[in-house]
Amino acid sequence: MAPRLSRLLRRLFTLLAAGLLLLLPAARGAPTAAPVIPVRVLLPAPFYDATVGALSDFRRSHPGLDIELVRGPLDTDTIADLAVGSLLLGEAPYDVLMVDITWTPLFAAAGWLEPLEPLVGEGVLEAMEPGARAGNAFDGHLWRLPFSGDTGLLYWRTDLMARPPRTTEELVSISRDLQRQGKVRWGYLWQGRQYEGLSCVMLEAIHAFGGRWWNPALGRTELERPAAIKAAALLDGLVRDGISPAAVAGFAENEALQVFAAGEAAFLRNWPYAWKVIEQGGGPVVGHVGVAPVVVAPGQEAGGTLGTWGFALLRGSPHPREAAAAIRWLTGPEMQRRLAVEQGYAPTWTALYEDPQLQKAAPLLKAQRAALAAGPLLRPLTPLYAQLSDVLQRQINGMITGQTAPAAAMAGAQQRSEAVVRAMTGAGG
Repeated sequence: MAPRLSRLLRRLFTLLAAGLLLLLPAARGAPTAAPVIPVRVLLPAPFYDATVGALSDFRRSHPGLDIELVRGPLDTDTIADLAVGSLLLGEAPYDVLMVDITWTPLFAAAGWLEPLEPLVGEGVLEAMEPGARAGNAFDGHLWRLPFSGDTGLLYWRTDLMARPPRTTEELVSISRDLQRQGKVRWGYLWQGRQYEGLSCVMLEAIHAFGGRWWNPALGRTELERPAAIKAAALLDGLVRDGISPAAVAGFAENEALQVFAAGEAAFLRNWPYAWKVIEQGGGPVVGHVGVAPVVVAPGQEAGGTLGTWGFALLRGSPHPREAAAAIRWLTGPEMQRRLAVEQGYAPTWTALYEDPQLQKAAPLLKAQRAALAAGPLLRPLTPLYAQLSDVLQRQINGMITGQTAPAAAMAGAQQRSEAVVRAMTGAGG
């Protein structure tokens, strides 16, 4: 028995040793999971809420890469302060930043952004609507890709009129008639709070009378010109005559939208997303709202403020190529299709505007494409924009709250704007 047991043990040992030899190379050569590269993206709260649900699609299509969204504040000015504060401290904790169209010149001039064309190609914008291509480049480089193609729009009550007004005179006349008949409490709602929305409204009003806020050739504002004074007088008169409520001086987009959705006004100036909010709100105007370009003075061409947000690559990101891939996906056709259907955001890609299925799901697209084709209005493309906008907001808000007259408000805006340019550039006014 002992010899047989000995032979059996030797055979077992041999088999065990062979098995271990087979296992050892496999253990050494077994591939380990590749590390997932995170791309951190800071964006305002509404856009975070709109996009976070789609990240699982990105992870499936981009193995080894992840997007980490950082939910910023709700307010545009507040997130600008947060972004600038982090950049001024040196090394930003983000790879990608969602930037308002007006931030691009400042951030690029400050050296905070990385040019995108080496990473995404020179012709990336060619498949977009012409109006959506504007405002993404500065000083010869592409600094951001647009997330949406939003412009300012006029919302009007289809149950109260057969067609929308085309001019400021028609808007005022229709408003007064409807108010006299007791059909609405207010004629026209807009954004009059001292913030960026008021600058957009004022830009549209200046354009409506054939003027311009900024002369890029001379590097100066033109707020003392007759067109700008007429624009200020229009907004002031809307409040003085009761066509717009005095409370409009405290209205941002949401406040104006809620009053309109409650059926209290004939007209609303807002952005494309408002359509979806109104239709989903279940209020008295659901099914009775049309959309048109913003009104202008007789003889002028329509044009709404281009209000797009987009994604930019921060200089110093340790993963620039991966961050660029994240930007392409976040601004790509599939994400924009989803946002158009679910959130009412206006896309930038021409193919989406021509998609019959999307047209049925998002009926606002026709009006929005027309607004983009009409030549959307750009706010001053200058690194000084934040200071110039603050000057204009203060003067116009002070005017509509009764602190000054239109001509004096615009004279003050021009003087203070010239002081900003002199202080920042040394140029004369």
